[in-house]
Amino acid sequence: MAEVSKEIQDKAYEAVEIARKSGKLKKGTNEVTKVIEKGVAKLVLVAGDVNPTEVIMHLPVLCEEKKIPCVTVGSRSDLGAAAGLQVPTASVAIVQEGDAAELIKEITSKLSSS
Repeated sequence: MAEVSKEIQDKAYEAVEIARKSGKLKKGTNEVTKVIEKGVAKLVLVAGDVNPTEVIMHLPVLCEEKKIPCVTVGSRSDLGAAAGLQVPTASVAIVQEGDAAELIKEITSKLSSS
């Protein structure tokens, strides 16, 4: 999984926090996998510190197949916190952008240009 810049990671966390309040999220690898396969995820965040990595290895590949932007972020605990969870989470998908639509477009364009 390609590590993305700190700037993109921060924007991705911010997008999750905004979408949590105004849109819709799916949290956890099973839920995230389902929304990617259905093609309804708008942005997927995967934690880079998941152990064993086999748990989330399929997500970036699925995202690539479905042309869904995927961001690898630093930690499960930060990702869980951004998603409004009390516990760490390996992955989060934004299903409805809510007020984060512009931010997601910006992240997507930065990802495709890098």
